[in-house]
Amino acid sequence: MILSIVAIVVGLILLVWSADRFVDGAVGVAQFFGMSTFLIGMLIVGFGTSAPEMVVSVLSALNNTPQLALGNAYGSNIANIALILGVTALIIPVVVKKEAMTRDIPILIAVTALTILLLKDGNVSLIDGAILLIVFAGITAFNIFTELHAKHKRKKDEPIEAPAEKVSIIKSFALLLVGLVLLIVSSRMLVWGAINVAQALGVSDLLIGLTIVAVGTSLPELASSIAAARKGENDLAVGNVIGSNLFNTLVVVGIAAVITPIKAMDADVLSRDLPIMSALTLLLALICFPFFKSKRAKAARKKNEQFGFGRIGGALFLSLYVAYLVLLGIQTV
Repeated sequence: MILSIVAIVVGLILLVWSADRFVDGAVGVAQFFGMSTFLIGMLIVGFGTSAPEMVVSVLSALNNTPQLALGNAYGSNIANIALILGVTALIIPVVVKKEAMTRDIPILIAVTALTILLLKDGNVSLIDGAILLIVFAGITAFNIFTELHAKHKRKKDEPIEAPAEKVSIIKSFALLLVGLVLLIVSSRMLVWGAINVAQALGVSDLLIGLTIVAVGTSLPELASSIAAARKGENDLAVGNVIGSNLFNTLVVVGIAAVITPIKAMDADVLSRDLPIMSALTLLLALICFPFFKSKRAKAARKKNEQFGFGRIGGALFLSLYVAYLVLLGIQTV
């Protein structure tokens, strides 16, 4: 019990510290290459924090249990939107820039629609997996090309200014790598210690699975999003979630299907997890628009070309995540 408590305390401290370093490194990389923090959030933070899901996907496919990859990917996507953005919005308003609303969130919705189309027959074939991976490569290339074009346009249109403080790319990459590794390690320590303490207190395995384990797999994304929000890097927090969801939907499921095609899919995936993931993705797009906001908020949004939501939206997402966990518990009993 003492060792478990130590693991929780040390894991929590490391999680907070590594999240700050990870965000600092990501911002440094963005500044060095002249890229937006949103793109870095998608490509590096989002994909990097989804590394554990990819490992689980590969191992489950190699062990001939590829359906685990589906549950892992879609469950993580649900947590990313409802839990991570929900908690982040309770701390600081989530800000989504116009580019994300007009390009990246619609891409995420389109990818979700593609997933529904491919999975409607109850199977994820080798061809389906290859399509998902090709789409991922195309989206990544499109985002990089778009960002490079925008960077070139900024250089052409903006007047020459005094050079900003030089950013050390080696230091930034080191912070990024160390932060990512410690994020994953500290989250595992925290989950391990919490499970042991819960079991010692007589908490059921079901409740442990629905709470500690479910939240624990999203701790790297959660910690990095909160750290980014605290530092005012809202683009990084939103890019993290969008990038992670794209990675999970396309790469995690795609790799599993390419290694071991998924046949006779679990009915719950089609009747519960995929519809909930799709609904939350649509809700994210809808809640960011100022349909029900005050005139002052609408004017500010129009002036800054920004969208987003605050504590009310965060509370809504968090409530929906709790409802999802309750549904899982009811159906599991």
